[in-house]
Order: sequence, then structure tokens, then C-alpha cells
Amino acid sequence: MLVPRNSESGTGPVLGRALRILGAFTAKCPEMTLSELSRRSGLPVSTVHRMLGDLIAWGALERDAKGSYRIGLRLWEVASLAPRGQGMRERALPFLEDLSQITHENVQLAVRESTEVVFVERIAGSGAVPVLTRVGGRFALPATGVGLVLLAHAPVEVQEQALAGPLQRFTPDTVTDPRAVRRMLAEVRANGYAVSDRQVTMDALSVAAPVYRGDTVIASVSLVVRHGSTSVHGLARLVCTSARAISRAMSTLQV
Repeated sequence: MLVPRNSESGTGPVLGRALRILGAFTAKCPEMTLSELSRRSGLPVSTVHRMLGDLIAWGALERDAKGSYRIGLRLWEVASLAPRGQGMRERALPFLEDLSQITHENVQLAVRESTEVVFVERIAGSGAVPVLTRVGGRFALPATGVGLVLLAHAPVEVQEQALAGPLQRFTPDTVTDPRAVRRMLAEVRANGYAVSDRQVTMDALSVAAPVYRGDTVIASVSLVVRHGSTSVHGLARLVCTSARAISRAMSTLQV
């Protein structure tokens, strides 16, 4: 069990400080020095230095030969126990692989965390269009195909929260008008799938469908292809078929 020292320090609860240090790591900053960790976490160098020993001892962090710090395998081990991560991925993976082999395109599985998409799995197709997503990465809900599906089936209060502030624009075609997004969400519910056309990058189109457990949408699966390369309706049939198969596999998963 991780029990950092000097928990009575005036910089806030010890667990909160540990989480601030771990939260400073991102895909763009996977390795940092002590001073960088201090700056990104907003904690004094002395506080960070004091806590690093406990984080390393527990396995949450590792230190390389250059003296930089990175996320440790123990943290990954614990995170892999999350049913919405590893458990969901394991049950969905055979169907995702089938979809990838049939299309040779990018296949993604994602869940909703508050007002963001979290990608649980991604299989890159050979020669497929480049994407900005990664496993464990987060993205805005309204811009992506999986995000539109998850938002369309989210509680009303979540939809209002997601659309309350200015929506991030990624390309000239990103839909940032909340009224237009609401119309898109209604179409998703009516059609059973979502289409995100050049909303994230100007060369990509995503088609996504919901994954159910009972009557609840717990995830979304998508194909990301090069814009204009194939029929949207054909992609939708494939994605919906895969989503239904994954839904059956998820029927006994505890989430």
C-alpha cells in the first residue's frame, strides 16, 4: 500500500498531492525531471522530491539512468483491472480484430468518462489514414464518431454539460454550434450509428455504433477511414454488426 511520508505538510492532502504528481504525466510529457514535475504539478520541488521515493518504492513511478521519471509498471498493472478497460477490451478484441481484417482500416473502442471519450482499444489498419487517438487517450465527445454515439445516449444533464461551453474546433468542418450537434445526436439515435466527417482531421471520416449491456450504452465501436474512400452506408452495416456482436459478449461484464 502506498503511504507517502510527511502527510501533514501544508501543501494539501497527501493523496491529492500524489495524484497531482501522477496527473502531470501526459502523452506529450511521458518523462520528466524533478523540476519539470514540480512545475507541471504546481507543487514545490521539496514536496515532489519527498514524495517521489514513496511513489517509486510502490511502483507507481520509475526513474531512468538520466534521472528522469516516468509512469511505472505497477500503476499500469492496477489500471488494467478496471472492467471498463481491460475486461471490456478482452471481450471485444476478437470482434475488433475481425473488423480490422475485413476492412484494413482503423478500428476503435471507446467509453465515456464524464464529458470526454476514453479510448480502450485501437487497431491501426495497414495503410489506413493517420488518426490522433491512442489507447488510454481522451478526446472531446462531439467531434468524434464514438463520442457522438456516447453523447447521444448519455443522460440529458451530461449532454447539456458537454454542449454548454465553447466547443473545440479541430478543422474548418468541426461542428461547434450546439444546436447543430443536438440535431446530429437525434440522427444518431434514429439511425443507430454516427458519422463524423472531417471533424477531427481533414482527411478522415469515422462511422461509429453503440455497444449495449442490457438497455444501457456502455461503449462505442468505430471505423476511421480516409474521407471519400468508401460508402458510408457500407461502413455503417459493418460497424453495427460488430457492435451487436460485442454487445452480446458484454452481457455478463460487470461495469
